[in-house]
Amino acid sequence: MTTKFVSAADLMARVLGADGYRYVAIEHPISSAGDAALTEEAARTVAEGSAILLG
Repeated sequence: MTTKFVSAADLMARVLGADGYRYVAIEHPISSAGDAALTEEAARTVAEGSAILLG
């Protein structure tokens, strides 16, 4: 999920009965990010996603 669509994702989760559903958000937009920024964002995302999955 990119930061631009967080409110839409939260609304959909709430409507579907999963209020507070946890997910990782990345900065928007990513299309203009360079390799170094994408690598850093990927590492952060993996760490946050792992923390969510493993509790």
